[in-house]
Amino acid sequence: MSGLLDRRLRAQAAAIAAGEADPAELLEATLERIEQRNPALNAIVATFPEQSREMLAAAPAGPLHGVPIVIKDEWPLPWRAQRFGAAEMLAPSAPGESGPYRALRDAGATIVGVGNMHELGAGSTGNVSVYGPARNPWNTERCPGGSSSGPAAAVAARLVAGAVGADGVGSIRYPAAYCGLTGLKPTFGRSAMEGHHMAAVSTTIVSGPLCADAADCRLLGSVLFGEELVAGDLGRLRIGVVRDLVSEDVAPEVRVACENAIEALREETGAEVREIELADLDPAALATVLIANTEGLSGLSPSRLNDLDPELSPIGRGLLKYRMLLPAAASVKAHQVRALMRQRVAAAFEDVDLIAWPTVPAVAPPLEAPLVELPSGTLTADQANVRGGALANLTGIPAVNVPVGLSDGLPIGLQLQAAWGRDELLLDAAEALERANGRRWVDSLPPLARAAETTEA
Repeated sequence: MSGLLDRRLRAQAAAIAAGEADPAELLEATLERIEQRNPALNAIVATFPEQSREMLAAAPAGPLHGVPIVIKDEWPLPWRAQRFGAAEMLAPSAPGESGPYRALRDAGATIVGVGNMHELGAGSTGNVSVYGPARNPWNTERCPGGSSSGPAAAVAARLVAGAVGADGVGSIRYPAAYCGLTGLKPTFGRSAMEGHHMAAVSTTIVSGPLCADAADCRLLGSVLFGEELVAGDLGRLRIGVVRDLVSEDVAPEVRVACENAIEALREETGAEVREIELADLDPAALATVLIANTEGLSGLSPSRLNDLDPELSPIGRGLLKYRMLLPAAASVKAHQVRALMRQRVAAAFEDVDLIAWPTVPAVAPPLEAPLVELPSGTLTADQANVRGGALANLTGIPAVNVPVGLSDGLPIGLQLQAAWGRDELLLDAAEALERANGRRWVDSLPPLARAAETTEA
């Protein structure tokens, strides 16, 4: 059964559907693997074998029948409230049937565990959580990315073949890049969001899949979207590249890997690469952060802030108090920037089909000091990462991270972005890029998984 555990999400689903694998045995093997590998990662913060077995026993014959899945600690389950990686949530939390839970249940999947996440979803590194930091399976002293840190680390370490994350300001794409996965941030409003504590107010957050490759993301994404993400004919792609900090103020090895990947995609598809202008990316990133913070203000008050759980990290406490200091004028300006950037992005997609740039400007930084060295100097990972991750959340367009290389044994990711509703095009392009590089990067295993395979064998 360990061999099936290491196979892709779609291969697990196909083997079960064909009667070649027993889903009950797969579930027990998955729980055993989590017990063996997770202590080194802290990727999964809760398992519930009895509820998982009950879910499997009642599972319909859907596209993910019997396949184990991890879900981020951002979504409630009928038997467990979300904790958001924090000692305390400002919004009420209670067990319940979230949209992603229902989508997985109706597809026949088995939720096998809850993935760790960056505290309050407020970081791109995953190094702060009430459960302790999640760790990167490529190097357990490095950040796995955030805020969907546990789901990404779990898939990369082959604890499961697929996981559900959430992306409010890059929170699927950052950990996908750091952990060497394919991670899709859907078009805003297209994927399941019911039951999220900010579903009624957030204009940036989406649920989305984290998997080893694009075909698995297509399968899991179809479940979360409630519609099949059909593969299409790419035709003659027009790929837009932006000569700005987002593509130039990056570590040299990241820049080279991403430029090589764009060239490989061009050759594979007969695409045309065009340089495009996309001004004001820095103000756009700031606007995204302002909007994401102000949309969570409804549960705040001075007295509430003075009574915060002492286990909440100093950074988390400071960020919550910072929100109360944001002037209303800043929020108004942020929405004006959003309107401007939507116009600019729409104009750009009249000339190109995809926009490509590095997902993050440097490989995963150390957990103890999440700093990155760039041509411009030393920055915090959060400062640097938001440059490339924010635009998709601000405007609502879809984006995907695709693994394109390694540096010092750590993954490098290329981000592809497309116009609203063209999520399928992103997956088509990601699959073309996988073909172009012989699937070298999506089939790579981190040392922790390779070492564990040898031990288990």
